Order: sequence, then structure tokens, then C-alpha cells
Amino acid sequence: MEKLRSLQNDQGNRNDPSYVAFNDTERLIGDPAKNQVAMNPTNTVFDAKRLIGRKFSDEVVKADKKHWPFNIIDDSGRPKIQVEFKGASKTFYAEEISSMILGKMKET
Repeated sequence: MEKLRSLQNDQGNRNDPSYVAFNDTERLIGDPAKNQVAMNPTNTVFDAKRLIGRKFSDEVVKADKKHWPFNIIDDSGRPKIQVEFKGASKTFYAEEISSMILGKMKET
């Protein structure tokens, strides 16, 4: 039986934080995004998985929204994350943010 092993990311860590940050020039994922959260809180998304499968009116979404520095908007009853990216307002569903994180993990 083959043993499971944990792979290192490009920063040398064995786990990647689920953070995605957007700024004027690039999208950062994992440790680089987490490391700059204090400088760019409204455009750094974390805990997005908590929104998957929930309605905007869900009590959990309402409670979480109070603690997040990034904006959550109502898109036909679904919560959508709103950030500024390359000088423009962009919106993403939580599934899209999770996909960005998984894509980055697949690369390393």
C-alpha cells in the first residue's frame, strides 16, 4: 500500500491558506494573499467556502458578512463577493473563488 504524502506549495509550506487577493496589477492566492491582507483588506477574500450553497438571506451569511472586510452583494438571492481588481469592480461567486484556490493547488 502506498503512503500518502503532503506536498509543499511554492512557499515551502505544507498547506495553503484559502485566501485570494485582488489588486491593481495581479491576483494573489494562498500565502501571498494572506501576507498582504492588512494592506488590502477589502479586496482580500477568505472563508468564501462558507457561502457555498447558501442564500443571501441566510442567517449565517448575514452573521459572516458583519465580520468580513470585503463586500457581499445579493445576486438574485445568491451571495456574491465584490472586489476591486485592476481598477474595476468585479463580482465572484464563492465557487469561483474556491476554483481559483484549487487551480493554484493543482499547479504546485
